Amino acid sequence: MRTLISFSFLKITSTDSTADSLEGCLDCLLQALAQNNVETSEKIQKSGVLQVFASLLTPQSSCTAKVANIIAEVARNEFMRNPCVDAGLIPPLVQLLNCKDQEVLLQTGRALGNICYDSQSSKEQFAYTNIAEELVKLFKEQIEHDKKEMIFEVLAPLAENDVIKLQLVEAGLVECLLEIVQKTVDSDKEDDIAELKTASDLMVLLLLGDESMQKLFEGGKGSVFQRVLSWIPSNSHQLQLAGALAIANFARNDGNCIHMVDNGIVQKLMDLLDRHVEDGNVTVQHAALSALRNLAIPVVNKAKMLSAGVAEAVLKFLRSEMPPVQFKLLGTLRMLIDAQAEAAEQLGKNVKLVERLVEWCEAKDHAGVMGESNRLLSALIRHSKSKDVIRTIVQSGGIKHLVTMATSEHVIMQNEALVALALIAALELVTAEKDLENAQLVQILHRLLSDDRSAPEIKYNSMVLICALIGSEPLQKEVQSMAFLEVISKLRSHENKTVAQQASLTEQRLAVES
Repeated sequence: MRTLISFSFLKITSTDSTADSLEGCLDCLLQALAQNNVETSEKIQKSGVLQVFASLLTPQSSCTAKVANIIAEVARNEFMRNPCVDAGLIPPLVQLLNCKDQEVLLQTGRALGNICYDSQSSKEQFAYTNIAEELVKLFKEQIEHDKKEMIFEVLAPLAENDVIKLQLVEAGLVECLLEIVQKTVDSDKEDDIAELKTASDLMVLLLLGDESMQKLFEGGKGSVFQRVLSWIPSNSHQLQLAGALAIANFARNDGNCIHMVDNGIVQKLMDLLDRHVEDGNVTVQHAALSALRNLAIPVVNKAKMLSAGVAEAVLKFLRSEMPPVQFKLLGTLRMLIDAQAEAAEQLGKNVKLVERLVEWCEAKDHAGVMGESNRLLSALIRHSKSKDVIRTIVQSGGIKHLVTMATSEHVIMQNEALVALALIAALELVTAEKDLENAQLVQILHRLLSDDRSAPEIKYNSMVLICALIGSEPLQKEVQSMAFLEVISKLRSHENKTVAQQASLTEQRLAVES
């Protein structure tokens, strides 16, 4: 039976007796796509021609390259990618990767790359094919640059899928990438520099999958992990960047982090940072700080990293004006001082650091930097419990930012702020009294306690803070003027027992003081 696809400008018959007639139709279709890709693609979608293309994608067909080209053009449009998947085009395209015809191979690569670009459903479909094996097989054939570039274009979007990541690793892609890196690292040819970047970037992408990452780590003894380590002291900025990003990706669980810290990775990263203090290579700085931040998460690593001088190495970037570097710097310091009282006190008494934090707390154009600055300010107080730290923060104008932080939309940040403010009130109330009053802390606490949406821990810590604040005469007057007793008496019947108990204690305390 003949399959007929009609356009106002074209008729294609898949069983036409003359190949010339079919190829002529395909040429017309390519011409129409070149003139108006979107409109022509819409007509193709409505006509059902995509299903016919699936039957034309065979190594024996003389028009295969043109069909693959048409699919590549059509799949440039986001709205056409799922229809290409639904039409069953992926399996025949994948099989064409075995084809020896260079033009077919290039057009097939373009088609596959465009279909899977930013399309989750197509990536899931690819996971059920042998595309990983086919692409790696092509890599191993010592292919020329253009063909390799085509494969990279297919691999990059595919490797965003975790299942395919693992398939690519198991098929031996990593070994191919390492070989490319080794061959191109010392070259100054434009093509080689591009290949080095693509190969090392793809390597980092493969490490974003938990299973693929752990497979390559191999308990810290894997040859791939060791090769990546050798990139960090390299003279190539691209390899330094990829090496640091790879370490950051390997450092996604405590076991890996502990092993790496025990085996000297921290010193390598600090040496790398030291090389970029002056030249200001932002991407390398950001990557190395990301790795150090992740390594600092396990409790057992914090003291070791502090002893190694990580805090001092990180502080060298305090003058950076680049938000990505600022953000990672802040996160690294916050991880390092978690439950490390001595380090928190030492950093909290560093006037230059505290003044910079206060400045960044006002970085409204960079929400991440602003949030991390507030969190580090709070952490310095919470982990040091030091009067000297509190005085430094008060003198630097940090109190108002902690009060504002208590109104954050994030419960964890609200809670951290309230705990820090409670410590300030307990240890240095007289010093902070005026700033707390000017920041309207009492009014904010009244609002938090009155709001039914406030989390139980927010209500609890707000009441603890109220009890501490009434040790100040002006703040006590504010508390009495705002009818706190009425709000708190309602909380005695709160469903959370801890909140209810604290409400009873707070009510008694306020009654005595009044």
